Amino acid sequence: MIQSKAFLVGPLFLLGLSACETVPSDGGASRGDYVSVPESVSSIAASYQDLTTARLRKEDGCYWYTHRGPVETTELPVRTDNGSPICTGPVS
Repeated sequence: MIQSKAFLVGPLFLLGLSACETVPSDGGASRGDYVSVPESVSSIAASYQDLTTARLRKEDGCYWYTHRGPVETTELPVRTDNGSPICTGPVS
């Protein structure tokens, strides 16, 4: 009986430890890569986005911003009113 409880408790303990992963709460501020969005970008960006946290990602050449929702904080692409991402092209 004790062996069967250990068989059940062991995996549950490991699963509980996996929830201890730390998640940065600054949304990228520690990287210092926020940029001031050009007027041409802010004029076509949808109004519901926080452009004060925008940054230009070198990997894809697109503007991204930090969305702070009720459950999680995530990086989302800056989009126009019709849903298209705003990109400049790959940054070299």
